[in-house]
Amino acid sequence: MSRTHIAGFVAVVALVLFGSVSSPLAHCEIPCGIYHDETRIHLIKEHIETIEKSMKQIMELSKATPVNYNQLIRWTTNKEDHANKIQEIVTQYFMTQRLKPAEGADKATRDKYLTKLTLLHEMLVEAMKTKQTTDLKHVAKLKKLTSEFHEAYFGMTEKEHMKEHHE
Repeated sequence: MSRTHIAGFVAVVALVLFGSVSSPLAHCEIPCGIYHDETRIHLIKEHIETIEKSMKQIMELSKATPVNYNQLIRWTTNKEDHANKIQEIVTQYFMTQRLKPAEGADKATRDKYLTKLTLLHEMLVEAMKTKQTTDLKHVAKLKKLTSEFHEAYFGMTEKEHMKEHHE
């Protein structure tokens, strides 16, 4: 067999193997129906509550005399861990697996996509800001953005998609 024939054979095999699975993998890393989008929203809200409690504990512990640095560090680490978990859900779950790019779609579909993407990006920034400070305004903003994303995400198309995979 010549090099040209081998190269052609490899190309055909690659096309068959990878071409047939590219569509589902572009949508989800893990097949739909295993994880629930609504659960991810609840997890984000739980992480926000934990960040808020951590901030309040940090502020309270900072006022004490003497300062209990061990507890202060533990609450700071806890706050940052939960902010990281929000960022993980936003990027790895929603941005990587659940939002579909709207290239070639009509204007309304593109606008909805951009709204969701913008909200997720703002959530990432606010989660980052919660790591940098104990200012509760970032928690309030994160709660607001999560609610807005929840509303934007669970539109009719997504509800139909979820229904299709969970019946």
